Amino acid sequence: MSERNKVVALVAAAGRGRRMPGDIPKQFRMLSGKPVLWHTLSRLQEVERISRIIVIGHVSDARLHDEVIAHGGLSKVDGMVSGGAQRRESVLAGLRLTDATEEIILVHDGVRPCFSRALADRVIDAAVKGGAAIAAIGATDTVKIAKDGVIIETPDRDSVWQAQTPQAFRRDLLVRAFEMAPSVKATDESTLVEAMGHPVQLVEGELENVKITTEQDLHQIESQFARRAGVSGVGRVGGNLRVGQGYDVHRLVEGRKLILAGLEIPHPKGLLGHSDADVLTHSVIDALLGAAGMGDIGRLFPDTDAAYKDISSLLLLDQVRARLEASGARIINIDAVVIAQSPKLQPYISAMERALASHLAIQVDSISIKATTTEGLGFVGREEGIAAQAVASIVL
Repeated sequence: MSERNKVVALVAAAGRGRRMPGDIPKQFRMLSGKPVLWHTLSRLQEVERISRIIVIGHVSDARLHDEVIAHGGLSKVDGMVSGGAQRRESVLAGLRLTDATEEIILVHDGVRPCFSRALADRVIDAAVKGGAAIAAIGATDTVKIAKDGVIIETPDRDSVWQAQTPQAFRRDLLVRAFEMAPSVKATDESTLVEAMGHPVQLVEGELENVKITTEQDLHQIESQFARRAGVSGVGRVGGNLRVGQGYDVHRLVEGRKLILAGLEIPHPKGLLGHSDADVLTHSVIDALLGAAGMGDIGRLFPDTDAAYKDISSLLLLDQVRARLEASGARIINIDAVVIAQSPKLQPYISAMERALASHLAIQVDSISIKATTTEGLGFVGREEGIAAQAVASIVL
């Protein structure tokens, strides 16, 4: 790849995902502990021939910064621009942030995280050679064309292809396509290039290169990630399954708030400690550190350090998550139990799970929290203190 063939990637991530349930746009749904969009950008980051990445989203959406960019590892992302109501408006907004030195424009869907670097290279090569190229896969089923529910044509299956991204174009060609075809209805950029009469090269795509449109698509890709990570078997390609356990106990005293998983639980007494004495979060921290072989909470956040005086344990959990991510670890699940005679914690369990899941950037169903008593036995039974223990599994 010569310098004159500099490649800039435009990532379309302004969609609202109306075909998926819930209020979270699909690009921000969690996949293996990180948003879908982060995985897409991370894969583009790995393509050596891409010099920089421009994200086309809603720049006013704090999630773009706080949940995607904040995960790190995206040094090539140096531009963001708000998208329009239609895809062509969004891609055009990103195209305007490029310049003539960036000869090849690669366009990719923000919710297509499973393409290979080799596919991106093949599409770029084809665009360098012919000006325009797209990834596509041949139809495997018979295709029907219908109008008003009635079949009007059955095209030759061998001539039918399903378009994917990435798609790549010479910048000057793509600019002219946008200028010359302002009224053309297009769901992708290659349609605009076709409309001006320029041939578009088909590059054999990948079945795994699924665009997340429905909940089923997300589950399919989650299964792909699990297989790659070796979750179904220790030592399989992608990483090793590791397990750690954590335990913590603090004394109950008057004049302190009772904090569990960052939540203030109404109770006459609270837990005594250098930090907020959140036994549940502390046990989870130790379980994660143990699984990763990173020591324990006392070693990382000693009670002799004034910086941790009365600190929220969720902030400590944030630091632990960052350490895990830096090491390449991925959290699979956490199972924890709080051992307390009182108060009754069942009404707060769901909120605790949501709080920990949010700070660990994993799905809520990857965390299970239970509460139990000691039937009046021991220091817990005498309501002198509260204990918690946790088990965490990660892939490293």
